[in-house]
Amino acid sequence: MTRILVVEDDADVATVLRVLLTRAGYEVLQAEDGREGMRRLFDAEPDLMVLDIGLPGLDGWQVLERTRDMTDLPVLLLSARGAEADRVRGLRAGADDYLGKPFGHEELLARIEALLRRAGPARWAGAAQDTALRLVPERRSAVWRGVEVRLSDIEYRLLQMLVRNRGRVVTTEQLLTEVWDDPAGLGRDRVKFAVLRLRRKLQQAADRADPPIESIRGLGYRYLPGP
Repeated sequence: MTRILVVEDDADVATVLRVLLTRAGYEVLQAEDGREGMRRLFDAEPDLMVLDIGLPGLDGWQVLERTRDMTDLPVLLLSARGAEADRVRGLRAGADDYLGKPFGHEELLARIEALLRRAGPARWAGAAQDTALRLVPERRSAVWRGVEVRLSDIEYRLLQMLVRNRGRVVTTEQLLTEVWDDPAGLGRDRVKFAVLRLRRKLQQAADRADPPIESIRGLGYRYLPGP
C-alpha cells in the first residue's frame, strides 16, 4: 500500500487529511512537528510527503531542505499563506507541488495522484546521452563532463526529456504535460525554477562550465547537442 507522510500541526486539518487519504486507499503516517516528521521520514520511508509550512520548532522550509538532502521523495507543500512569494520559495527549494489552504478535497487527491504517477520509474528508465553528458537511470544521476551529478526525480526527467529532443525546442506546456503530468499548464513557474536548479547543479559540477540548456523566450527550452 502506498504510504503518505502528513506533517501538519493543526489537529483539525490533520484529521481531514487522514480521513481523506485513508478513504482514497493510502496508508497515512502523521507527525505534528518538523522533528517528528524527519524521524518518521527516516524510519518509515514513505512514498510521498504532505508538508505544512507553518510548523512549530523545525518549520516546513527546514524540513524541506533536510528532506532534499536525503531523498527525492515527492513533496506537496501546504500553506495558509497564499502569497506568491511562498509558492515561489517552495518551488525554488525543491517542492514538487504547492497547495494553499483551504484546499479542495478532489484537487488535493488529484495532485497527489499526479505526483505518485510521476515518481514511477518505468517511464523514465531509458538512458540518454550526448557528447559531454550521459544519464544514469539506475542512480537517477547525470555524468556531465566526467563528473556525476545527483539529480532529483523531477530534474532527471526534465533533463532526459530535453536530451531526447536535443536540438529541438521543447515548450513549457510539453514539459508540464510530460514531466509534471500537468496538461492544464497551471504550474509554469515549476518549469522555470526546475531548469534553474538543474543548470546550477551542472555548473557547480564542472567548474562553472555552462550546461547546454538554452532558454527560448516565450516558448520553452532546448538542449544544444555537442559537436
